[in-house]
Amino acid sequence: MTSWTSVLVFLLCSAATPGLCCNWLQHYGHLSNWSLTLVQTMGDRLTDQESPVSFPYRLYQRIRNQTVRTQLVFIRDSLELMAGLYHHNNRSSVTWDTDKMEHFLGIIHRQTDGLNRCLSTQKGGNRSLRSYYRRLQHTLYSTGGSPASWELIRKETKLHLDQLDQLWGFMVESAVASRGRTEREQH
Repeated sequence: MTSWTSVLVFLLCSAATPGLCCNWLQHYGHLSNWSLTLVQTMGDRLTDQESPVSFPYRLYQRIRNQTVRTQLVFIRDSLELMAGLYHHNNRSSVTWDTDKMEHFLGIIHRQTDGLNRCLSTQKGGNRSLRSYYRRLQHTLYSTGGSPASWELIRKETKLHLDQLDQLWGFMVESAVASRGRTEREQH
């Protein structure tokens, strides 16, 4: 029996360029859900504190108008930059579940590694995205890795994972709609 995810990946691949049709893409949705669950459960309730760095909602809106390849590069770059935040030397102040945090980082690494295999020749380069993550990293460094700043990072991570999941859903919906139009035009 073919899974729904496999059908969606097939539709996405048939609407996209052949280079994007690697087997790994069928795992993205599952890994995305898993990373969302882990980031929520590796610590206590997410903070209500506002981040000093505005979330780049407009950037996510703009990326929806780009090609599928550009969207996948954006997802990959976002995950790489997100993981980079957690490589700060001083995580000793957080009381998160260490196993869940390491598992979360492992899943993010699997996602970026899988996307790198699909996009091996595509370089990243969204300056706005990189600038946003530099500002987040500065917030973390300027506080010396305080528990409150780590909780902000976790909250921002959750927001990004939600937005990346929505972008993936948008990509799949677009592929399904494109496939439907192509089939109607052929008949």
